[in-house]
Amino acid sequence: MLTVGDFWESISDFPLNARQRLVLNRLLEGFEGKLTTSKWAKLAKCSQDTALRDIEDLVRKGVLVKDAAGGRSTNYSLAEIA
Repeated sequence: MLTVGDFWESISDFPLNARQRLVLNRLLEGFEGKLTTSKWAKLAKCSQDTALRDIEDLVRKGVLVKDAAGGRSTNYSLAEIA
């Protein structure tokens, strides 16, 4: 099992903004429910458009993965980082 320290070390090469760090920390602490752009926007106190850009950046970097459901029920999870 990957520890929080191991997680941050494994993605240390990726530039992250403060919102991304904040929400990733919340996910690592045992976030309840599914992560959506709406929840990201609330947690990070930003617009849904900004939340989507942050999430898509993390998906491209392999930190988050898009879950199977799409459309309005699109949600994201932490990727299994080795």
